[in-house]
Amino acid sequence: MAGTIEVLVPGGQANPGPPLGPELGPTPVDVQAVVQEINDQTEAFDGTEVPVTVDYDDDGSFEIDVGVPPTAALVKDEAGFDTGSGEPQKDFVADLSIDQVKTIAEQKHPDLLAYDTRNAAKEVVGTCASMGVTIEGEDAREFKEKVDAGEYDDALSA
Repeated sequence: MAGTIEVLVPGGQANPGPPLGPELGPTPVDVQAVVQEINDQTEAFDGTEVPVTVDYDDDGSFEIDVGVPPTAALVKDEAGFDTGSGEPQKDFVADLSIDQVKTIAEQKHPDLLAYDTRNAAKEVVGTCASMGVTIEGEDAREFKEKVDAGEYDDALSA
């Protein structure tokens, strides 16, 4: 490849302006085509900052690699809050449903060590515990124990 550009873009909302446009301008690629492909590949992360790598050749061809936002960013976006709790064991800032946890686990699964959605969800729940987010109205640690006991196997099956 002739070059690589790494940027953070809002999922599904990239545009030819900064930060992408100034980086792509001097390259031989079709900026609009790159922007459109990035938006197509990141629309599931609607507005959340997504790491994107664009590799391009001198002939104008390009490849796009879309990373996955950090789990904490996905939790914040899904639950609709800006800052986690300063005391996550006592002060809770949001509550997620089991379906929201599953959605985040499915989005994040490629970047996690988990073999399946159930185990990916347990990793997401761990992040929730450190941020002061409850799940189904319960402390995340208690919820994780129920997942371990198999209570949510049906809801978390892939």
